[in-house]
Amino acid sequence: MLKDRSIFRFLVSGGVSTAVTYLVYLALLQMISYQVAYAVAFLIGISMNYLMGRLFVFKTHQGVRTALMLPLVYFLQYCTSASVVWIWADILRQNPALAPAVAIVITLPMTYLMSKIVFVGRLR
Repeated sequence: MLKDRSIFRFLVSGGVSTAVTYLVYLALLQMISYQVAYAVAFLIGISMNYLMGRLFVFKTHQGVRTALMLPLVYFLQYCTSASVVWIWADILRQNPALAPAVAIVITLPMTYLMSKIVFVGRLR
């Protein structure tokens, strides 16, 4: 049994959000560059993550503080994940369709910890 069930809820909501975001990315990848496709899909994912984080994962928020800090969390996540996507696709010359999956593995722990601080105000 998990002592902090928010981790489980974060993984479930993140899985749903990730699946939707990834499907959007793959669809857009057929029409536009991977950079633009990733940015658009990421914005959709941000919206989903905010709603699920507030209503399902942490079931709380810090009022204006959440609204002001959450964009910073997503900005840092985006910068990190976009860098991973770029390195994967351009530097390592790997399949761009797999790049978001690699980015998720790298950014997941960082995003959970930062989101918990924003929504709950502490790590415990």
